[in-house]
Amino acid sequence: MTLNAKVPTGDLSASNAMPMVYNYGSINIDYVYRVPHLVRPGETLSSSSFQQVLGGKGANQSLALARAGGRVVHWGRLGQSDRWALEPLNRAGVDTVQVELTAEASGHALIQVDDNAENAIILHPGANHGFSDKHQRALVEAAAEGSWLLMQNECNHAERIIRLAASHGLSIAFNPAPLSADVASLPLDLCRILFLNRGEAAALVECDEADDVEVLLEALTARFPGIEIVLTLGRDGVRYCHGETRLRAEAHQVEARDTTAAGDTFIGYFMAARQRDETIEQALRLASAASALCVQQAGAAPSIPDKPAVEKALRDLPALAIDAD
Repeated sequence: MTLNAKVPTGDLSASNAMPMVYNYGSINIDYVYRVPHLVRPGETLSSSSFQQVLGGKGANQSLALARAGGRVVHWGRLGQSDRWALEPLNRAGVDTVQVELTAEASGHALIQVDDNAENAIILHPGANHGFSDKHQRALVEAAAEGSWLLMQNECNHAERIIRLAASHGLSIAFNPAPLSADVASLPLDLCRILFLNRGEAAALVECDEADDVEVLLEALTARFPGIEIVLTLGRDGVRYCHGETRLRAEAHQVEARDTTAAGDTFIGYFMAARQRDETIEQALRLASAASALCVQQAGAAPSIPDKPAVEKALRDLPALAIDAD
């Protein structure tokens, strides 16, 4: 049980070069409609406002990583007519050269938000599910050996990209969201980090979501020995487990306005800290402060803070307690 734990990050991080993160991630277009109540069957309802914004867990995590000062190349697919969605990624410093523009429709979400902040979402994967074997192989073969592959579960052929990345010497950080029935059968033992929330963790180890966190952690470490587990628990903070290292970090107590993209923000900032070979404790502090800022703003991409704002928050917020279990 150690604080300030450092986990070896491979050949590149041992040198002066900062390892690249390649994000095999979704790019979605979110169509957001403000309505007095969620539409009922057979009902036609007028919206009071409409927004078209960049979305997708992959794009959010790339944004967060870049705004945290990290180096990230986004591997994605986007409809040609929606190439405007690359602009906020480029402005943040995300390398989008390897994003494929296609004649297919982009992945998109139709989102209703009512006056009580309840929402209903229809998600269409679109171009996110158009990766071919040839495309995946070309991406992985061009990647710098010893770097990271970050991925979520919104692009197709997850098993193939995991196996390709592992065979090429990439360290894999996987956030299996949204969780699907086939995730448990993926070669998760090839991953280096698993980012999970309570529901995802419970499903992977066949526990009840209401089970005690300690029960979940014991089941996770038994099933995934040697893999770093980052278990995010919202207001209850985050737990980190890897071998004998067990850390518990509290959450900053702030007034949450919108939790959209909070998990993506945490992951992006955590990964940026790992790129810089910072300690796990430092990574948890940085990611937790970034998430605390995120939930105080509305929206997804616009709520992801930049590094100067997070550094200021670290100075202004009460010091976060991080304890060894």
